[in-house]
Amino acid sequence: MIERAWQEEFIRLFGQAGENVINSTKVSKDEVSLLFDEKSLAKTIDHTLLKPEATPDQVKVICEEARQWHVASVCVNALYVPLVAKELAGSDVAVCSVVGFPLGAMGAKAKAFETAYVVGEGAQEIDMVVPIGMIKAGQWQAVYQDIVAVREAAQGKLLKVILETCLLTDQQKVMASWCSVLAEANYVKTSTGFSSGGAVLDDVALMKEAVGSHAKVKASGGIKTREEAIQFLQKGASRLGTSQARIILGKTK
Repeated sequence: MIERAWQEEFIRLFGQAGENVINSTKVSKDEVSLLFDEKSLAKTIDHTLLKPEATPDQVKVICEEARQWHVASVCVNALYVPLVAKELAGSDVAVCSVVGFPLGAMGAKAKAFETAYVVGEGAQEIDMVVPIGMIKAGQWQAVYQDIVAVREAAQGKLLKVILETCLLTDQQKVMASWCSVLAEANYVKTSTGFSSGGAVLDDVALMKEAVGSHAKVKASGGIKTREEAIQFLQKGASRLGTSQARIILGKTK
């Protein structure tokens, strides 16, 4: 539950713009679809391969799977964006790249440079990691400016902001979600999958309460079964980041 003191702190930091964010984040009860047939479920999935040892051949495999299953996107590290863009050309599957991954601890200019690079190579969606240390330190202007730098470099491409919720308090999750809305991000995302924990149902619900209808929520990290996927969607997620699409969609080799 969002506390009034958190709202007051955000308004103190960002003034009328912050108040506008809080007042505009109302959740529509009609927003969450409860239809989980294979086609609609597939379109919630970002088919993900972010392991440092991932090879070009492995990336090609997930691209072929993505085309067959009609998932939302293929999410990879920047190195593989040109390959994924080539493999997915002419399909209904988006090219998604992580930025500032997995620590979020590089400068905003470096993230913006990486973003401009991947967009130039064909990325249509950006999953960026916020500067987590700045969140922990309460440096909210720095967090906001970091997201803005990436959003501007993204040139209108879909932007998802990874909060790494396992490292944050509930107040920090909410404040970071509000910063993302203020910076005009399209999504807030739970996790990189490379820290001490992944997606948690209560975190998704809290983030959705924070962003309301102004942004969407992506759950990622540790989602391995169809049952888990549906639970996260029911809590308010619109996208799922997972390397287990085959299992979730009931595909066999």
